[in-house]
Amino acid sequence: MPINPLPPLRLIIVDDEAPARRRLREVLEDCGQAQALEIVAEVDNGMDALEHIQRERPDAVLLDIRMPGMDGIEVAQHMQKLARAPAVIFTTAFDHYACQAFEVNAVDYLMKPVRAERLASALAKAQQLNLAMLEALREAHPKSRTHLSLSEKGRLKLVPVDEILYFKAELKYVTVKTFAQEFLLEESLVRLEAEFGDRFLRIHRNCLVARDKIEQIGKTPGTEEGHYVRLRGLGETLPVSRRQYSQIREQLR
Repeated sequence: MPINPLPPLRLIIVDDEAPARRRLREVLEDCGQAQALEIVAEVDNGMDALEHIQRERPDAVLLDIRMPGMDGIEVAQHMQKLARAPAVIFTTAFDHYACQAFEVNAVDYLMKPVRAERLASALAKAQQLNLAMLEALREAHPKSRTHLSLSEKGRLKLVPVDEILYFKAELKYVTVKTFAQEFLLEESLVRLEAEFGDRFLRIHRNCLVARDKIEQIGKTPGTEEGHYVRLRGLGETLPVSRRQYSQIREQLR
């Protein structure tokens, strides 16, 4: 009885540069002799990559790291919210020293220009990433996210960081407030402050507010030492702790 051949490995190529995508396509053709491959999409930015990944459900993604806006590591972070995340192989022009972070964390990567033998080896052992791997990569190559993500009815919902008014810690969750909506995030306020500290100010032990959304800071009527912050477009005021009040005034000057 003949043995049914394995189905082709379904791939998406993500790179903002057309020559790099063309090079990968050509090299994949060479690799196809040893392993059946199917390129289901080619994408030039992180946002479209996530849309295609959800629609096509590829087995693996060849993912450029350095892209304008949402970079490859951020794309990989958001992918972890999917029920079925594809394997990831990063492509990079980083030097070998910078790539030590990938090697230490068992993350496969390809140096540009990509070679057929190296790509074939990476495809053979392509694996899904975990959060620990991604945290380590982000620490090695720090860049704050452009979006936050949550899973909603099996789909990724992306929220631009530019639209966030505040983060407020409540028990083990953080409430994220935008002009249009409010949702819960399973991340710590400390981690968010470390990542977005240049854009968000701590006004209380449990709250960070968007620096550029602050409309007014003042004294709470009827109190001796209470203060508040008012954000543009937000009806409510947010309490400011006595400890943070002088620091906020200093930073807003």
